[in-house]
Amino acid sequence: MRIAVAVSGISDEELAFVTEAERLGADSVWMAEAWGHDAFTPLAFLVARTSRIRLATGIAQLGARTPALLAMSAMSMQALSGGRFLLGLGTSGPQVMEGWHGVRFTSPLAMTRETIEILRTVTAGERLVHDGAVYRLPLPDSAGRAIRSTAPPTPVPVYLAAMGPKNLALTGELADGWLANAFMPETAAAFLEPLAAGAARAGRTVADLDVVVPVGVEFTDDEEEAARRHARGYAFTIGAMGNRAQNFYNAAFARQGYGEDVRAVQELWLAGERQQAADRVPVDLGRRTNLLGPAELVRERIAAYRAAGVTTLQAKLAGPLDERLATLGTLLELCTDPAEQRS
Repeated sequence: MRIAVAVSGISDEELAFVTEAERLGADSVWMAEAWGHDAFTPLAFLVARTSRIRLATGIAQLGARTPALLAMSAMSMQALSGGRFLLGLGTSGPQVMEGWHGVRFTSPLAMTRETIEILRTVTAGERLVHDGAVYRLPLPDSAGRAIRSTAPPTPVPVYLAAMGPKNLALTGELADGWLANAFMPETAAAFLEPLAAGAARAGRTVADLDVVVPVGVEFTDDEEEAARRHARGYAFTIGAMGNRAQNFYNAAFARQGYGEDVRAVQELWLAGERQQAADRVPVDLGRRTNLLGPAELVRERIAAYRAAGVTTLQAKLAGPLDERLATLGTLLELCTDPAEQRS
């Protein structure tokens, strides 16, 4: 099982963390993009300060850039990094897309499919012609021409952040990897069944994808306190990341048996009862979506993720630099396959 790390800032400490994570053996670093810094620029900076670790957008927001510009940026990163770049994509949500980018959130599934199709056309060095429901290139009745990129063709692995059944099926069909938010090994079938159905349409299986699961990691003797604290952190996700009618995280948790819980948390949050909302989040959401507790308990949880088909754990680490690196080092040791340890 591979270990990735996630960063969201561009401070000197964050950059130092990435270079040390590479030295310790982390496989990839994922740079977040919300409404602060973009994901590509910090990764380009890191290209010159690393030599082995893979560099991934986690995630670049679909609709924020044209598919052609997305392809250009990805090909630039691939060339600069010597083939170490991974393009993580996601639809974000209507609050960000319509409020920040001014892009209507009307056809996220079609936009995802067509963006990947256009990316593959451009990165393969073919002339860009696309007649879709979202993108028509060249524009009809225009002076536009079918253009081929002047950059050399280069493959760019595409990872999708997907939680809904239709988007999961699309991921299984088209993507190279899946960024699996809200994933719990105990209820993995809620995700893996539609993912497998999509993969079957393309003549492959889930094993052909890199399944990347973000997890908080914390070594502590008080697993109950850590699980409760991480659960309380979900109150914002459940209450604010979407609206009453549309919240992708809530829908994902509901499909895993927590529908009544997330509805109650959301109602409390929207009523302004933030502390009560945090108290209402089931502790299992904190426990099952993270790696928390003593080393032996964390080792058991890693085994559960491995058995569920997870191939990469994306570690979200908190605290000062030295503490994060110590946690990462222990996690890397625990993730070594027992058979490898014996050989």
